[in-house]
Amino acid sequence: MKLIETSQITDLRHLNLFRTRYTDRRGAERTWVFASRRSQPLSLGVVPEVPDAVVIVPFHTARQELVAIREFRVTLGGYQIGFPAGLIDPGETIDDAARRELFEETGLKMQRVLYRSPPVYSSSGMTDESVSLVFVACDGRPSTAANESSEDIHVLFLDRAAARHLDGDTSLKLDVKAWTIIAAFGCGFDFFPTR
Repeated sequence: MKLIETSQITDLRHLNLFRTRYTDRRGAERTWVFASRRSQPLSLGVVPEVPDAVVIVPFHTARQELVAIREFRVTLGGYQIGFPAGLIDPGETIDDAARRELFEETGLKMQRVLYRSPPVYSSSGMTDESVSLVFVACDGRPSTAANESSEDIHVLFLDRAAARHLDGDTSLKLDVKAWTIIAAFGCGFDFFPTR
C-alpha cells in the first residue's frame, strides 16, 4: 500500500472531505474519499499533538450513577444515546475540553479525571477523527442551559439496572463507544474507583 496524493474536496469550518489516491498491495491504483476535521489529514503523515475531540464518560459521585445523554443527531434523523463530547479548542488541553464540554452539555461539574485514553479512532473507514475518552468523577445538578441552539440534549442517569435495560433495547440508536461502556457497566464492570 502506498499513498500517492491527497487533495481537499470541500472547504468547510469543522469538517471536510478529502480524496486520496493510493496503490493497493497488488499495485493497482485506487481512490478513497474520507472526512477529516484537520486542514492536514493524517494520510499526509501529520502527527497531531492532541486528538480532535473528547468523549467524556462521567460518573456522578453523589448518585453513584453513570451519566449519559440522549441527543438529537441530524445524520441519524433522530436521537442517539451517547456521552457528552466535543471538539478540543486551539490551545486547550484534553482535561480542559472535558471540563468545558461536560458543563456545556449537562450542567455537571467535573471533580477530577479518573483516567483518559490515548487518541482512538471509531470509524477509520470514513474519517481520521480521533478522540480521547476521559473518565471523570462529577457532581452537581443537570442543566442544559449552556447548550448551543443547535443542540437538543437530555441528561440520563444510569444505575446498573438502567444500563442493562439500555443495552438490551434494540430500538435505540447507541453510539458505539457509549454502548461498550454502558453494557460493561450494566454487567458490573467498575470503571469508576470513586468510593
